[in-house]
Amino acid sequence: MSHDAHDIAENIAHIHAEIRAAAEAGGRSATDVTLVAVSKTHEASRIQQAIDAGHRVFGENRVQEAEGKWPSLKEGAPDATLHLIGPLQGNKVKPALALFDVIETVDRPKLARRLASMMDETGHRPDMFIQVNTGEEPQKAGILPADLDGFVVECQDSLALPIVGLMCIPPVDEEPSLHFALLREMAHRNGLTGLSMGMSADFAVAVRFGATHVRVGTAIFGARAPINITQD
Repeated sequence: MSHDAHDIAENIAHIHAEIRAAAEAGGRSATDVTLVAVSKTHEASRIQQAIDAGHRVFGENRVQEAEGKWPSLKEGAPDATLHLIGPLQGNKVKPALALFDVIETVDRPKLARRLASMMDETGHRPDMFIQVNTGEEPQKAGILPADLDGFVVECQDSLALPIVGLMCIPPVDEEPSLHFALLREMAHRNGLTGLSMGMSADFAVAVRFGATHVRVGTAIFGARAPINITQD
């Protein structure tokens, strides 16, 4: 697969073909899987090539970086959907709610309460995923599996957050399918249908385990500066 800027459209088509094959192998429809093109650290001109190729769902890691690129991009593609897939700081909640259509990284009670308060103030209610630290890695964000059920109740019942699913980033040195299976089980147990899991190296596996959203950047846009590379 080429990583040349001119081949972004070809790369997207190739990934869709892989998603289709993986979905069919798992007895699913490829239309149930959303490809989130991770455009973090890539300049607007490269993102525009993906938009020109017909792609409309993108992921960014940092609120400030997204603020510098996406308002103008969305002017030209108002139907584009933007996912926040990186950690969200409390002081960035208000601009995040204004800019993002989906927030995938609700990862702690304090943030959940801040989101609920700011949504009441702003009226913006993007869909949200709870990030689960399936590998229980101390350096990684996310609710621990043992704490998830109670956190879902708090988010949905106490705070009325629009939680639609779960998200995870498996440890790099472990078999990802084990984490995908765990996330699927936890989502099912809590009545959640969204599963954001799978990245450039393992999205086909994630699709076979029920992913509804896969986050793919390198395989679309090519190499980029190593900023939070575990998010893609």
